[in-house]
Amino acid sequence: MLISIKSLYGYRIHAVDDDIGEVYEFLFDDKAWTIRYLVIDTSSWLPGRKVLISPVVFKQPDLASEKFPVALTREEVKNSPDIAADKPVSLQHQIELYKYYGPLNRPAEGYYNVLPFPPPEKEGDPHLRSTREVSGYRTHALDGDIGHVSDFILDMEDWVIRHMVIDTGNWLPGKKVLIPPDWITRISWRNEKVYVDIPKDTIKDSPEYDPSAPVNRQYEIRLYDYYGRPKYWSGG
Repeated sequence: MLISIKSLYGYRIHAVDDDIGEVYEFLFDDKAWTIRYLVIDTSSWLPGRKVLISPVVFKQPDLASEKFPVALTREEVKNSPDIAADKPVSLQHQIELYKYYGPLNRPAEGYYNVLPFPPPEKEGDPHLRSTREVSGYRTHALDGDIGHVSDFILDMEDWVIRHMVIDTGNWLPGKKVLIPPDWITRISWRNEKVYVDIPKDTIKDSPEYDPSAPVNRQYEIRLYDYYGRPKYWSGG
């Protein structure tokens, strides 16, 4: 199932014994574009605190009531490593989280089919990026600016970001388009810019993204056929 990440902000997180807070943002690996953690605002229960929860503990979401059940108790969440949401997640903090939640080799019954929880990297940049941080990044085609990142489309079967939503703003007022991450040539994190190897005229006539309509396979086929790019679900 494909869904807007922005639409998930504010979803209630329900532990086995009560609510623990709501979704504040997502942290993703900028190499694989997979969701590593959800940042949960627990201020209604633990004032001033945010915690990170791995997707491996999430069960089937209740979209109708905007709720995520998780296989944790309130006590387990309370005792989890704390974070400062406005600071990078350090390597040491990732190690603490990995030790606390542990890996998951295969999903249990009722769990989403998430990838195994990866261990932290031993060296270097942990490559974690915030969805709130990247929203707003300017986006450049081969021949100029086309707008900014406004949202992400998440594949909830395996917690992978399948598309960036680009708001074309002053260039094409009112139009939004989708750009899959593997079409991005580079991202300047310092300058907050995303670069794609597609001409503006090609993007101008691409299938429009309607936030009020679900992104389904039929739409994706139109999108990939228009650009003549390999489809991720067909393996090339």
